[in-house]
Amino acid sequence: MTRRSDAQLFSKQTFVTDSIDAYIKKKLEQGVKLTYMHLFIAIYVRLLAQRPQLNRFVMNNRLYARNGIYISMAVKRSLNDEGEETTVKFVFTGREDIFEVNNIVNYVIAESTPAGTVNAVDKLADIIMSLPNGLVKLLVGALKGMDRHNILPRAIIKASPFHTTLFFTYLKSINLDFIYHHLYDFGTTGIFVALGKIKNMPIVEHDAVVVKKCCEIGYVLDERICDGLYFSNSFKLVKKYLENPYLLEKGLEEIAEDVN
Repeated sequence: MTRRSDAQLFSKQTFVTDSIDAYIKKKLEQGVKLTYMHLFIAIYVRLLAQRPQLNRFVMNNRLYARNGIYISMAVKRSLNDEGEETTVKFVFTGREDIFEVNNIVNYVIAESTPAGTVNAVDKLADIIMSLPNGLVKLLVGALKGMDRHNILPRAIIKASPFHTTLFFTYLKSINLDFIYHHLYDFGTTGIFVALGKIKNMPIVEHDAVVVKKCCEIGYVLDERICDGLYFSNSFKLVKKYLENPYLLEKGLEEIAEDVN
């Protein structure tokens, strides 16, 4: 499987929102404003730090490990049909707690979403799309070839939202259900996560069917970066943090000590 789009796995995770809603409410009472977006990004930052095989990618039939954790996300500058869309890329070390993740996410979004602002992604897209159509096709083809052979300029990799560990789409914010979003062959993204809206669902608790508020997460994964058992244990870790978000307030070292 030489292409990422040939190696896609699809998985879904369903969770009851009670613990998350209670946590967000408690933090708000303490003066800390968090949303599902902040909490899920914090979960995936911690997950990638603890499960480093997820932070790998395949390029030109070789497997590479990243030196940092990167999460990309598309955002609308205004919530209407004509509103401009841009893409942001958050950079993490993996040692951040949920409050540090919250600050990083808020800062990057505040820098990129006001009307009239231009971030690195916008600048790169503007340069490419300002060329005649024929030259755009040639340039994009050249960039893809350079990417495959690991000679893409560092400045482009830094700006590109496609060169990222994980792409996160926050469909809950626009009241849409989860989807399975394809992986891109260009770039290095091996994980695409789509968080859907809250909805009532039948759940089995203590051998009885009850209706609970739930969300569903759609995952699309590059199966070449690790094996099925590793993915399975990673999903279990996500579930652990969803059930007890207070664990995200601990530093990475504290979590490692707890495990040991």
